[in-house]
Formats: sequence, C-alpha cells, structure tokens
Amino acid sequence: MSDLNETPDSDGPEAEAAAKKVEKTTLDIVEIMAILPHRYPFLLIDRVIEIERRARIVALKNVSVNEPHFTGHFPDYPIMPGVLTVEAMAQAGGALLLTEYTAAERADKLMVFTGIEEARFRRPVVPGDQLRIEVTVLNWKPRVAKMEGRATVDGKLACEATVMCALVPKTTGPQGSAAESERDGSVSGSVEGSVNQE
Repeated sequence: MSDLNETPDSDGPEAEAAAKKVEKTTLDIVEIMAILPHRYPFLLIDRVIEIERRARIVALKNVSVNEPHFTGHFPDYPIMPGVLTVEAMAQAGGALLLTEYTAAERADKLMVFTGIEEARFRRPVVPGDQLRIEVTVLNWKPRVAKMEGRATVDGKLACEATVMCALVPKTTGPQGSAAESERDGSVSGSVEGSVNQE
C-alpha cells in the first residue's frame, strides 16, 4: 500500500498539486489496519467513506451480534456500550490525524485518547445497526487534535462527544513514557493546553 499523504507540510503550488494527487478520500479495512494499531476485538471502524484532509472524516461501523461485549452487555437485550461508540469516534479521528504521516513516521508513534467532553447518548445502538461516524476537527496541531464527533444510525443521532487525541512516541512496554504519561494525566494536560491555544 502506498502512503496516504506523502507531504504533510508541503509548500508551493507544485507540492500542493502533487499532494492532491496522492490524497485518499476513502479507506477500506486493509488500509485502516495499516494506519491504526487496533485489532479485533477493539478495531471499531470498518470503512472510511469520506476524508477532508485536516478537517473531517466519515467512517462506518457495522454492529454485529458476534462482538464479544454483547455476551455481557446485556445477555437478553444486547446494546453496544456507549464508551465503545465514543472509542469508534476517537479511532476515526485518529485515522484522520495519522493520514498526515507516512508509514515510516507512523511506525514509532501511537495515537492516544486524551480527553472526552460533553458526551451524550441519544439512542441505543444494537446488533444489525450501521453506525455512521462523522468527526469534524475543531483544533489541529501537528501532534494533537480536538474533534467533534457524531454517530448516527439511519440518520438518527445515537451519540455525540468532543474528543481529544495526541500522537506520542511508541514504547516497548507498559512502563514506557507514553503509557506513564497517559496514566498520570500529563499527556492530557499538555494536549488540553495545546489544542486550546490559537
């Protein structure tokens, strides 16, 4: 697979024209898996149907009764946990942010979820539903983003939230700096300050 956007910081009309030629506006599951590190059972987007670079992404999640969380949430009335809907929004936003980097640049980076604001759950999401997840960038910095997400089913709002993500160095284990920073809140604090500054 070729890199999605080879020139994240291109200058000049020639470079901009070249970048437009390689920009992707859709992603299939293989391309998503080349960008996001998540795997079953935690990869929560199946297809990207629209990408507007640094502005907006629209992804689809097909909800299946075979997903493991439905065995306990709830056995007689399966509902997709709301936190997984918000996670799907964050993954879509992460995919948008990560398309700005080459495969080599993504190899030693990890996208982490650093904050959620104003999450609202409007209707249950159940097996057989298809979530349409639209994420719009509110504030973009080179390694952090604040985004507004909306998830709908058949045109009806199921969930909305504002999410923050940061790109941090990948470490070899859970004791590394990225995991420790996320755990103690220092990534979140620095991201909040970064995305709120103009």
